[in-house]
Amino acid sequence: MEGLGNDFVVIEGSDPTPADVVRWCSRTTGIGANGVLAVDEQPSMRYWNADGSVAEMCGNGLRCVARRAVDRGWAEAGQWFSIVTPVGPRRGRVDGDDVTVEIGRVVLDDTVEVSGRLYRLASVGNPHAVRMVDDPESIAVDIEGPAVESHELFPHSVNVEFVSLVGPAHIRLRVWERGVGETLACGTGMVVAAAVAVGTGPGEIRVDVLGGSGRVSFQKGIAYLTGPATTVYEGTWLLT
Repeated sequence: MEGLGNDFVVIEGSDPTPADVVRWCSRTTGIGANGVLAVDEQPSMRYWNADGSVAEMCGNGLRCVARRAVDRGWAEAGQWFSIVTPVGPRRGRVDGDDVTVEIGRVVLDDTVEVSGRLYRLASVGNPHAVRMVDDPESIAVDIEGPAVESHELFPHSVNVEFVSLVGPAHIRLRVWERGVGETLACGTGMVVAAAVAVGTGPGEIRVDVLGGSGRVSFQKGIAYLTGPATTVYEGTWLLT
C-alpha cells in the first residue's frame, strides 16, 4: 500500500522478524517498501522501518491501515473508528478517496543547534527535528538528514524535516526518516512541520511533499492528517 508515495508492505497474522522486514523492504531483492505494517481485525497496527527497527508511530501507515480496515470489512466507510497503535488508540475515517486519521497532540520542545543550523524538536509519539528553510529543494537532504539523525543529541536517532512556508496555510516539506532515508512523504513529519511552521490553530494546512499533497488540521490541540491511501497490489511471499 502507499499513501502519498510513502509505501508499505502490509501483512496480517504474526509479526515479522527484523530480518524479514529488511528482506521484504529491499527494492532490489525483495518487495520494496519504506517499512512493514502488521494489521489485524481489531483493527490494530504495528510498524517497522525498512532497517528492521521498530517505530512508535507512522502517520501515512496509519492511513493505510484505516483504508485496509474498511476494505476488509473491519470498519465502515464514512464513520469514525478506533485503531490500536503502540502509542494508544487513534481514530480513522475513510470518505471516498480521502483517509483521515487522528495523529494526536504535537509536543513542541526546545530549539537545538546542529552544525550551525537550528532545529525545533517536536514529537507525536515519535521524535522529529524540524528546520525552517527558504527552499527544501535546495537542501542536500541525503547529507544533512543522516548527519542529524545520527547526531549525539539523539541517542535513539530522529526524523528530520526541512520546511518552507508557501503561504499562511501552505507549506512544502522534504523529510529524512530515521531507519529509512529520504521518503516521498512522512505523515507524522507533515503534522509536526505544520505545527512548527504555521501553528496549531483552527483551519486546514496544505502540506506539499514529494509524493503529492495532504492536509493537516488541529481540533482542540489534536492533529488530524488527510490524504489518499491506496492498495497497489496483493500477493504471496514464498519463504525460502
